Amino acid sequence: MITGSSVALVTPMHSNGDVDWENLDKLVDMHVDKGTDSIVAVGTTGESATLNCDEHCQVIKRVVERVAGKIPVIAGTGANSTAEAIELTAEAKAVGADACLLVTPYYNKPTQEGLYQHYKAIAEAVDIPQILYNVPGRTACDMQPATALRLAAVPNIVGIKEATGDIDRAKELIANAPEGFAIYSGDDETAVELMLAGGHGNISVTANVAPAEMARLCALAMNGEAEEARNLNQSLMQLHNSMFVESNPIPVKWAMAEMGWMGYGIRLPLTVLADEYHETVREAMKSCDLI
Repeated sequence: MITGSSVALVTPMHSNGDVDWENLDKLVDMHVDKGTDSIVAVGTTGESATLNCDEHCQVIKRVVERVAGKIPVIAGTGANSTAEAIELTAEAKAVGADACLLVTPYYNKPTQEGLYQHYKAIAEAVDIPQILYNVPGRTACDMQPATALRLAAVPNIVGIKEATGDIDRAKELIANAPEGFAIYSGDDETAVELMLAGGHGNISVTANVAPAEMARLCALAMNGEAEEARNLNQSLMQLHNSMFVESNPIPVKWAMAEMGWMGYGIRLPLTVLADEYHETVREAMKSCDLI
């Protein structure tokens, strides 16, 4: 089971929107050095919605090769087309990813039965560990706990990233999931409480800019060191909040550019962080001694 702090890695880009391969390598090296437990390549924070299929697969391959087995790589391979998700998942397996993260289908709003059949089909088609990803605020599709638990019985489906921030929902999943089925937070603000309740880690936006701090936070929470974990999380709260002043990954990519890790490139229809939010994000970064 993959546990701990997993970074939802941004995809660095040049000003024209092309993938910045050199800085992608630098980011991977940085996360290995800073203690990040695993990397999600081309998840939704990695702008999976606007990378074409070739770019998507190339980024996964590049991250796998650069990591060189030091930490697990989870490939984002979700799509609102079941056939496309199968294709991406098969390619991720072929290039050596350790697991795949599959966001719920967006826009077409499947029923709960449709969600079950979608994920079951992918799991049956590709023999690689697969993690469900529920983020209804972005997809207009909410996988109910009963559906997630039903899918937990399907071979190859090994966990869920629950990004609603609803701790009662997370507790329901933790209480009823079969042994070996992981429950991850996808909400940085509430991740500590999910892990203290028995969750297995956090797939994090904040970890892009504060990897060492998020790795320590996850270790504390998963060890049951509640007071220290909550205190550390409170010290990061301003940073957590600032990462969503505009749509993710707009703020986090701007913050990383300010830190010198990459340029300001982002792909349309997303745009560089608006001037009115620059000081908000800068102050949050200063509060954590990141700049």
